[in-house]
This record gives sequence, C-alpha cells and structure tokens, in this order.
Amino acid sequence: MSGFENKLSELEERLRQDLAWLELPAKRWVVERLHNGLPVLEVAIIGGGMAGLSAAGALQLLGVQATVFDKSPEGFEGPWVTTARMETLRSPKQLTGPALGLPSLTFRAWYECQFGLNAWDELDKIPRTQWMDYLRWLRKALNLHVHNLHEVIKVIPRIDQLVELHIQSPNGLQIVYARRLIMASGRDGLGGAYLPDIAHTIPKQYWAHSSDAMNYRSLQGKRVGVVGAGASAMDSAATALEEGAAQVDLIVRRADLPRINKGKGAGNAGMVHGFAHLSPEWKWRIRHYLGTQQVPSPRGSTLRVSKFPNAKFNLGCALEKIDIINDEVIVKTSRGTFFLDFLIFSTGFKIDWWRRPEYAAFAPFVLAWGKHLQTTAEGGNQEMIDSPDLGPGFEFQEKTPGECPGLSRIHCFCYPAALSHGTVSGDIPAISDGAKRLAKSIAAHFYREDVEAHFARMQSFDEPELLGDEWVPAQRPPN
Repeated sequence: MSGFENKLSELEERLRQDLAWLELPAKRWVVERLHNGLPVLEVAIIGGGMAGLSAAGALQLLGVQATVFDKSPEGFEGPWVTTARMETLRSPKQLTGPALGLPSLTFRAWYECQFGLNAWDELDKIPRTQWMDYLRWLRKALNLHVHNLHEVIKVIPRIDQLVELHIQSPNGLQIVYARRLIMASGRDGLGGAYLPDIAHTIPKQYWAHSSDAMNYRSLQGKRVGVVGAGASAMDSAATALEEGAAQVDLIVRRADLPRINKGKGAGNAGMVHGFAHLSPEWKWRIRHYLGTQQVPSPRGSTLRVSKFPNAKFNLGCALEKIDIINDEVIVKTSRGTFFLDFLIFSTGFKIDWWRRPEYAAFAPFVLAWGKHLQTTAEGGNQEMIDSPDLGPGFEFQEKTPGECPGLSRIHCFCYPAALSHGTVSGDIPAISDGAKRLAKSIAAHFYREDVEAHFARMQSFDEPELLGDEWVPAQRPPN
C-alpha cells in the first residue's frame, strides 16, 4: 500500500468515527415492499455523477437505501474526464460541495490528507481531473451502491405506487421496480445540446457541439471557429489551440463579453434555503435576470485562450449563413466572412426530453413553467418555459391531475430544477443542501405512506425498559 493510500485509509477511519459520533447512518426503517414476490428498491437513481452520489449519500444517512444506475464505466461518470475541457473547476476550492456537512468527507480533507496543509494553501483552483479522483473516493468512502454500465432505457410511473425501470446492462435487459426514482442525469438530463438551426444546414462532419466527445488532436493544423463566448467556448477554443490548431476564431454575437457574474453576488444561505419558498413571480424574475445577464467566462479560462497569438476574438458577429465549398467551411456573419475547416458550437443546452424515448411514458403529462406561469413581467427564454414546475421535494407535477398516476414518485435532481428550487441540484456550491432537502422529502413520503405499518411496529414493540427488579413496592402503612 502506498503512502497516499495509507493516509486515505486513515481519513476513511476518521470519517467512520465522525459518523459513529453522530449515530449515522440511521438504522434502516423503510417498510419493505414486494412485487411479484421480489423486493422493490426503496429509491433508484439515474446518474452516478456528483448529484447522484450526493442524493444517494444523503438518503443513506437517513436510513434509506438508494441504488444508483449509470451507463458509464466505473470512474467515468459525469463530464469531468469525458467531455469537460477546463483545466480547473470554476468554483472556489473552499466550497464543500457534496460532503453532506461532514468535514472528513470534504475535498479539502481528502487533499490535505495526501499532500499536506502547505499544498492546500498554495492551491489556486481544483484541477478538473483531481476533482474526479475525489468523487471516486467519496463513492468508496460512503460505500454507495452504484451499478455501472447500466443504462435506463425506459421509465414508467405506475398506478400501484411503483416506478418501473427498463435497464440495459452487460447481463441484458432487466426490469426493476422502485418506490421512488431520482433523475440525477446532469446538465443535459432533460434534453441535450442546444444548436442553432443554422448548424443543420451543413453536414455533421464539419462541426461538433462543445459537449460532444471528440478528439481535439484531429484539429491540429486546422482553422477552427468556435461559436459562443461562455466558459465552454473558452475551454473548447483553448483545447483546440493547445492541440495545435492553426487558428481559432471565436465568433461572438454580442458586441462585448459579459464581465460580472451576477450569480456569485446572489449566493448566500438565504437564497439557498429561501428560493424554493418564493412566489412563482419572484422565482421567474430572479432566474430571468440571471439568464439575461449571462455568466462570464472565468478570467483564467479566457487568458488560457488569449495567450495564443493565433486566437481571435470576433465580437458582434451574428451568424447569417454557412456553406461548404470545396471542403471549406464558409461562415458568413454580420461583420464579415470566415474561411474555416471546422466549427464548434458552444451554445449551451436545451430542455427537450419529450423526444427522448426513455421518458415517453410520462413527459407529456409534466407541468412546465410555461403552462404554469401564463403572464410575467419578463418574457423568459425557451429553457425557462420548458423547465418542469416541481413540488417541494423536487417531484414532477401533473399538468392535469389524474392524467399520469405515480408521476410525483419521480424526482428531478438535475439542472432543470433550478427555476423551482434554485441552483441546488447541479452546481458544487449548494449540492449538499439540495441533496438533504430531497432526502428529507423522500423520507417523509415513505413514513406517511406506511404510517399504519409504523404504528403497528410501535404497538408490537416489546423490549422492556424495566425488568421489575429495580424497586421494592412499599408496604401499605397500618391503618
């Protein structure tokens, strides 16, 4: 065993002691359900990334068993070592992320344990791949139940208080049943990449979205255009340049880059815990404002691009037409024409889960904000309009009551929950707060649903506190 492994073993032992002092995890208490004679999962989770692990951990601490299914190989869940291309995380290193309020589970504890306090003090931002190493350790330290290479291909809410999942795995197709389902499927969990219509006017071989898995070494010696100016655009542009692109043109519609991250100015405990209780009008107003202000690319990410002399920032360039002539990508914009070899669209994501076959059984019945909030002071964008209007426990709600029995047993714990709950289900700063809110809600549902059984358990409890030999009855005083 290496020195680092020895130190991590010591940290894991400290974590076990912390949990023991807190009497955690709680004892299992959920009433077992059977279907066709087989046990039903208490909670199933789609997605073994940061949100899925956080939710599973929070439930486990409350004595609720969660089973996680992820289609990726073990250790490659989420975007960190697959499609993400930033050098470091954008969040400050001090944020505790998915530690669930346990000091020994924080990234800082994990980092200092291996590299020491001085190394922590010298660390600026957390390297992206090192964050993935930490998440791998967190899964191991909490002993979470994750099944990799298990892809959920169909979800069916049922009238009998179960959710049916069809799962493709190395063992073939299997059907499992759960009392509750959590969708922790990431930034594109209810849709996919957003692409302007103009992207589809040229063959796919000439372009990619920044979220696509692709080999950037294939761009060596090529002229590359990157559409967009956000963090992912800078990351894509920098990666292309570092892999030897001949030139990278950032094609930006705005006349200037956004400078101020308004979301950082809004971050406080009040917003984390109070946003979900605001009126629909205030939720809409806040999220609309943050969306229209846009989030600037981090300074370090932008400098990572601008240090290359063959990087060009082209502002005020709205796309007008794209043609392929003699294997050349000709991009006409409002401020001129670009002659390129390849285009990368860094244009974000969209909610478009109505077209995803795995959700076809219930997606048409989900209440969305566009239906719920007919008139607002601000128009909002399509993502806001399509965002699900969730209940207090992140549960989906029906557009028309009674149309989709069992829908409320599915919980949305990914980015599209932001309009209902704030950014507590996808971003590092408040992921633990969101996970604990979700877990407490599910625990409350289980108790309420089985209150008769819990009452019967209470009635049949017969462990004596007193044995009858602790006292001697007083003799009656003489008359």
